[in-house]
Amino acid sequence: MKTIAEITDAIPVQEHIGRLDTPVCGIASDSRKAEPGFLFIATCGTQCDGHDFIPSAIDKGAKAIICEKMPEQKNPDVTYIKVKNANEALGQVASAWFDYPSSNLKLTGITGTNGKTTIATLLYQLFMRLGYKTGLLSTVCNYINEQKMQATHTTPDPISLNALLAEMVNAGCQYAFMEVSSHAVEQRRIAGLEFAGAVFTNLTRDHLDYHKTFANYLKAKKRFFDDLPNEAFALTNADDKNGLVMLQNSKAKKLTYSTRSLADFKVRILEDNFDGMLLEMNGKEIVVPFTGRFNASNLLAVLGTAVLLGQDEDEVLVNLSALHSVSGRFEVLHAPAGYKAIVDYAHTPDALQNVINTINEIREGSGKLITVVGCGGNRDKGKRPLMARETVNGSCQAIFTSDNPRNEDPQAIINDMLDGLDVIQKRKVIAIPDRYQAIKTGCMLAQPGDIILVAGKGHEDYQEINGVKHHFDDKEVLKSVMNDKVN
Repeated sequence: MKTIAEITDAIPVQEHIGRLDTPVCGIASDSRKAEPGFLFIATCGTQCDGHDFIPSAIDKGAKAIICEKMPEQKNPDVTYIKVKNANEALGQVASAWFDYPSSNLKLTGITGTNGKTTIATLLYQLFMRLGYKTGLLSTVCNYINEQKMQATHTTPDPISLNALLAEMVNAGCQYAFMEVSSHAVEQRRIAGLEFAGAVFTNLTRDHLDYHKTFANYLKAKKRFFDDLPNEAFALTNADDKNGLVMLQNSKAKKLTYSTRSLADFKVRILEDNFDGMLLEMNGKEIVVPFTGRFNASNLLAVLGTAVLLGQDEDEVLVNLSALHSVSGRFEVLHAPAGYKAIVDYAHTPDALQNVINTINEIREGSGKLITVVGCGGNRDKGKRPLMARETVNGSCQAIFTSDNPRNEDPQAIINDMLDGLDVIQKRKVIAIPDRYQAIKTGCMLAQPGDIILVAGKGHEDYQEINGVKHHFDDKEVLKSVMNDKVN
């Protein structure tokens, strides 16, 4: 138990009413989770305003309120603290409540449009192999050493985030790796955290339904690097045109990695096939079970991060060969009928282009590429025609289907995709809103030597339709259909 003063010490308070020496037995930013003796932080969210729920939190027993607007009616038994930014305050309060767990870890954040999950997960795998107790916060899954926990967001809310970091500290973790989304930076979910370093992967069109403009999206990513302390490192992808932009105002130690140009960490692809690559990393050859230039770049970021965290480069290179791919990221399935299927999370035009280009560079002979893809509902509609063009331009056959339609009509989403194509391009497209039937059709069309790419959902094991999540796993469907086709 801590007093209000102890957990608000680092917050710039504009005004307070009531006692600050009152003990607090818990914190909440959701009034439904408030309990007697709690501190409630009223944040302004995208869907609702937490200030509207201050009375509810007090009814549940909250003894202190942090807010941006003082309520007109005040309870004399409650302490009110006014701040300029409640979201910022929430992160700092959460960190203080859990005794600043990030300061007891070497915490590295990975941000960018694509590659976050792969880099964070491979760093977790690597440091576990190197013998360190390690934590992971990712889109796919959270880990505290070997303990696996379900992930609900790329970056959790500040209370959940600091609770997880505190569990990592209690479990003896020395290192932790986490994905840092643009939403998390913008909403200040990472406020109050101490980072040992940050990694930037790339920046392409995504989340414009939230950020509205690409400039705002870039600004959110950049702020992560702007806020790094002097003693941290900032590792950026020099192959991305926005890579050096991230470093412009950062006080951290600045380093680069590249697959194409001079950089602090450099890789060259010597051989590439569906079973792996032969790479030359910083002048040394290694074989890895990953495919494609984007994965070579991801592995290079892993090497650079590990070295900057004090690991021996040669030992890291040896262990890179033993790492394995992340669920739903360029996972290759082999059909008994002689074709291959690749499941990938690619859900942006750039990611889809990278995966398609990689497949086309590797596939042999006259085998054709069949791509099954859709676009999410209630998200950036502007990328739908772009996704459609990338698919048609790089594939022999395109099958447009549903992704997570959410509250939109699946056929309307497909129509938005089709609007990006001319008459000739549309001849290469089959539109099948039912995702199962779309995947099944792709398998029925495939001949020995062909490749089926099922893109967009990757590790996800559900489809969200009209607010309900239904079980759906691309890999499960593919395996079932592949075997049915043989039988």
